[in-house]
Amino acid sequence: MAGGRVFCIGNGESRRDYNLQNLRQYGKIYGCNALYRDFTPDVLTAVDQGIMHEVYHAGVADKIPCYFRDWTKVPHLMYDMLVMSGLADEDKHMLKDILVANEKGDSKEFVMHGAKLEGLVKMIKKNGETYDKNVNNATLKVSWISEDDQSHSLMDVMVDEDGDKTTPKDHGWSCGPTSGYVAVKKEQPKEVFLIGHDLLSATKFINNMYKSTKHYTASQNGPTPAVNWIRQWYTLFRWNPDIKFYKVNQFNDGRDAVNSPIEEWENNKKLPNVEYISYSTLDNMLVL
Repeated sequence: MAGGRVFCIGNGESRRDYNLQNLRQYGKIYGCNALYRDFTPDVLTAVDQGIMHEVYHAGVADKIPCYFRDWTKVPHLMYDMLVMSGLADEDKHMLKDILVANEKGDSKEFVMHGAKLEGLVKMIKKNGETYDKNVNNATLKVSWISEDDQSHSLMDVMVDEDGDKTTPKDHGWSCGPTSGYVAVKKEQPKEVFLIGHDLLSATKFINNMYKSTKHYTASQNGPTPAVNWIRQWYTLFRWNPDIKFYKVNQFNDGRDAVNSPIEEWENNKKLPNVEYISYSTLDNMLVL
């Protein structure tokens, strides 16, 4: 509903014990990437090839709208030409390791990402006939589009904000800020709450709910640099001065990097539409 509330859910560990289900009655919930493994939002966004196809293969886009990067649906008659051409019959036994796809069924369209099968086979056979199925984890990813499909390309909603505001333009943002952009465009909200978008880490290790799982960095790695997330969210705030954005911290008391203001945002006095609140403050706001 235009003018209402939107909750943008990130996968920072600060949201681990927060019950997202409680938010449903208060506004639309927009999520990122592997959130679907534990919770079904109203809309899900993914921008990296592996997780996009994981989401689709899990049937998420049959249930809720999903927005993906470079998500071009191709007629099924193009499959052999685009995917299978150049692959010798004797090499087709490798398909189980280099082609990641869902069941075709009666699908009339598909989406593909990754290297062409012919090139992948040549790479894994570069040492004579030696076949290493784990070489670089290189795969071609294919999603056959289902009858109940609700998947969309980001180009369906993203436009040139600093230009004519009508020309389609994917800004190349990370998933979190991209989900915020989609939420703003689709819902036209009055308030946006950033939950689990920790941006920084309170420890010397990566801060992510799904670390050490498929398509995510190992838990022993250091924190992911936050500079792009911080700049991209800042740009979204600047483009939407009439929307109030709340960054929800677990405690918001400055005890660590996650529970403190973002320095780059604070150094710019042109962001009156950004406020920091704690989870307890959020709960109180929702019942008023």
